Amino acid sequence: MKDLEAAITLIRRGADELLIEAELVEKMKRSKPLRVKAGFDPTAPDLHLGHTVLLNKLRHFQELGHHVMFLIGDFTGMIGDPSGKNATRPPLSREQVLANAATYKEQVFKILDAAKTEICFNSTWMNELDAAAMIRLAARQTVARMLERDDFAKRYASEQPISIHEFLYPLCQGYDSVAMKADIELGGTDQRFNLLMGRELQKHYGQAPQCVLMMPLLEGLDGVNKMSKSLGNYIGIAEPPQEIFGKTMSVSDTLMWRYYDLLSFRSTPEIAALKADVEAGRNPRDAKVMLAQEFVARFHGQKAAAAARADFEARFSKNEIPDDLPEVRVAVGAGMPIFKVIKEAGLTGTTSEAMRMIEQGAVKLDGERIEDRNLALEAGGKVVLQVGKRKFAAVVLE
Repeated sequence: MKDLEAAITLIRRGADELLIEAELVEKMKRSKPLRVKAGFDPTAPDLHLGHTVLLNKLRHFQELGHHVMFLIGDFTGMIGDPSGKNATRPPLSREQVLANAATYKEQVFKILDAAKTEICFNSTWMNELDAAAMIRLAARQTVARMLERDDFAKRYASEQPISIHEFLYPLCQGYDSVAMKADIELGGTDQRFNLLMGRELQKHYGQAPQCVLMMPLLEGLDGVNKMSKSLGNYIGIAEPPQEIFGKTMSVSDTLMWRYYDLLSFRSTPEIAALKADVEAGRNPRDAKVMLAQEFVARFHGQKAAAAARADFEARFSKNEIPDDLPEVRVAVGAGMPIFKVIKEAGLTGTTSEAMRMIEQGAVKLDGERIEDRNLALEAGGKVVLQVGKRKFAAVVLE
């Protein structure tokens, strides 16, 4: 019983919601391993740390002896997941989907045990459904039920178009669970509707309904928005070791602990002890270095992690400015507040972020820390701006 309690504790670590825990406990009492499913649409060629929240949890299930199924949505990827979207997502071509899927297969085994992972493609069963079968599947839900989804409801209320094919996405994702005979499915909190659809369809097809484990969406480097390549606030798992290390060191001290909880393989007691040390006066930078090294080691090996740390300390901790400093031009005219210059130079995504970085003491002008966010920079000459640990720019003031 203690082993079962420990397993549930590990599964719940970092999770937002587990439906339904009592059902999962009963499933885990069986002698055979659980069939654990997580799906990824290959909409971009590279995975980032946001994706690894689910991958890490799959790794936990592997450690507990369960059968992990990594589903690549090569069929549903051509529909486009409407979750959280305020507009129809353009469908991808078959060629784009297959190219992206190939890179996914290469990257996931940086985290998952290849010998214990089944790679699945939902085209395997979806291509077998003819038009009549798809119509029968669509008959399982009503338009009213679909409009209960928050994103669909908002788009409908604001008269934003919703394409018919978007209603098929949650049905297809739910049918994946039927085809895979999933015991539990993992997904982000934005997938709640789709995940529960799997439970409903499994009941219809005479299967025991899957449990659902929802993981929180990981904030990106800005600490505000969901990690996304389109927003530029991501850490890609295929990025060079120096990039991964440097980007990790740029996260805020507060966000660092969320990354520890959701991404680190350190035990909960280890993380709690480290956090207590920092609260007692230890420099949080030490904890951040440990996290950065863990990430680099996971994706590139221990040797690369040590080299990335040495490179970071040489370039940034010793205040050395990179040789390949990018040069940008900003029209400041008779004078522009430095927080606006920072934003215009592309060192932050918004002026509010620039002001926050100044308030945190994270901005330097020609090597000197800046505290006055309204400091005006006038046209003429060139300055070196540094934001955080790793963002630099040579700014030509015009």
